[in-house]
Amino acid sequence: MFPDVPEFKFIDSLLKGAAEFKHDAPQRRGWLGVGDDCAIFDGWLVTKDLSVENTHFRLDWSTPEQAVEKHIVSNVSDISAMGGIPKLALLGLCLNRNWSVETRNRVQAALSQGFAKRGIALIGGDTVVGEVGMFSTTLLGVLGDASPDASSGASPDGAFEFPRPLLRSAVKPGNNLFVNGTLGKSGAGLWLLMNHPEAASEFPKLVEYHLSPQICESAGAELIRLGAYGAAMDISDGLSSELNHLAVASGVNLQIEESLLPIDAEVLRLCDRYHLDPLDFALNGGEEYELLFANSCPNSIFEENVRLGKVCRIGNALEKSGAPEVCMLRQDGEFLPVPPRAWSHI
Repeated sequence: MFPDVPEFKFIDSLLKGAAEFKHDAPQRRGWLGVGDDCAIFDGWLVTKDLSVENTHFRLDWSTPEQAVEKHIVSNVSDISAMGGIPKLALLGLCLNRNWSVETRNRVQAALSQGFAKRGIALIGGDTVVGEVGMFSTTLLGVLGDASPDASSGASPDGAFEFPRPLLRSAVKPGNNLFVNGTLGKSGAGLWLLMNHPEAASEFPKLVEYHLSPQICESAGAELIRLGAYGAAMDISDGLSSELNHLAVASGVNLQIEESLLPIDAEVLRLCDRYHLDPLDFALNGGEEYELLFANSCPNSIFEENVRLGKVCRIGNALEKSGAPEVCMLRQDGEFLPVPPRAWSHI
């Protein structure tokens, strides 16, 4: 029984209905420091993400439920990008002192339900009150299971037992580049809210995706199951930025094709209405949280797989000549460089 103290009662409510804390250690061992979507220690995939009020979410735009769901997705996408399944969470929560009791209760319920429905056990954290709301999650996961048909053995450098994680440094010349989902939705939704909020109801898919993105959270683990080893990362800072991350980390050149980019149909409709360039949203719009990945697999192994969602090949990797670079083949046949234009919070 918790003492009759508001913080204790809040924590008690947060933990009601929480996912079971299972005593299951990772079955595969490995270690990896900073530089990927997750670190790895003794087999655990570990990531941390922050969501700060008025920077990552605004409650005059979002419901409390949308803000919480976006925060959880931003963490889960990192685990997925390594080929993992989220299991455990440590939650740091700053409640805005000006939030109403109703808002606090809705945040608490959304956090509790958001982790529980994914089977993620809350194993600790801290709760404070401050001038703005903030969610801070440290999320731990394990690698997905490989199918019996997948290749076996240790990774070439011996750092990981099979199956090995998906790493940014694993792109090889000749690999195909893929994305799952469609591009530009979150950036377009943000543009609408900032520039034409009166038209938000005309493009509900874009606004909803920015406020509370829904992604194929099983995609990374499914790549592991298929034996589709290679590189992956989530598209959190924009495709142009992530492509350059992959090129530098792997020491390769990357070439994408404009005609292959799966720009969302609603993004195209928005751009047609307001005379905008859809490529800008597709390349530079952040907070997509879908996967960008590279491997030598044929397109056919990804077809009609609900655990991967829609997958599109967008280009390929080439031998590096000079510094790693990214370019795009335009539909008019011209090659243009793709510089990183990441969203920055600093």
